[in-house]
Amino acid sequence: MKRICWLIILGGILIAGAGCTRHSVSSSSRPPASSSNRSQSAATAPSSPKPYKALGQWYQPLPDARGFKQTGIASWYGEDFHGKKTSSGEIYDMYAESAAHKTLPLGTIVRVRNLDNNREMEVRINDRGPFVTGRIIDLSHACASKLGVLGPGTAPVELVAVGTTALAASSGAGSADFYYRGNFTIQVGAFSDRSNAEKLKIKLDKSYQNAHIQSYDNGREIFFRVRVTKCSSLEQAVQNEKTLASGGYDGAFAVAE
Repeated sequence: MKRICWLIILGGILIAGAGCTRHSVSSSSRPPASSSNRSQSAATAPSSPKPYKALGQWYQPLPDARGFKQTGIASWYGEDFHGKKTSSGEIYDMYAESAAHKTLPLGTIVRVRNLDNNREMEVRINDRGPFVTGRIIDLSHACASKLGVLGPGTAPVELVAVGTTALAASSGAGSADFYYRGNFTIQVGAFSDRSNAEKLKIKLDKSYQNAHIQSYDNGREIFFRVRVTKCSSLEQAVQNEKTLASGGYDGAFAVAE
């Protein structure tokens, strides 16, 4: 009888021990997150882009481009900036399909549609600008050519954000101060008829310095662009642009030569 009692007690102990073992395995199957995992998670968390200052004005880049849509005037920039550093840290290539925007996240892909001719293409934002009144995007030479903006210099466009892409591995928060220095002038008009360009030049000669005509052949037609003044910085060009606007030339805009 004693032997039977001891067997019952021993069996109960073994069953209880087995229950404790299952509970222990269950709790250890979900180990706590390591410090390295926590730091990795923090490192990949998105951060708000820092504001920046250009020509005395502060700009706050958007944290996300989803749903972005904008209509306004596009311009383009080319040879004077070719081979120099952009705001993203990449080297500007005027023959690549890229563009500058003041607030879209760098790396954003936007669909640009020229509202004058309905041409459209997708462009990657890798630079900041244009810091000129009334313009919303600066296209590379290649993009301006495809969209039909090279000749007139500007065009009304619609921008729609369609995605994002990584910037080059070497890119960072590089400075693009080159963008503010160089050879600038003010374009007042663009004509397919040279006689109209000559008339405007004669009129501008009476009030402004260095009025000149620059011809541009886009392969289909020749444009005669009327420009005035010579500036060594974008800031100076913007001031001259405002002077021309107050003098009745509302469509005048700064360009690099």
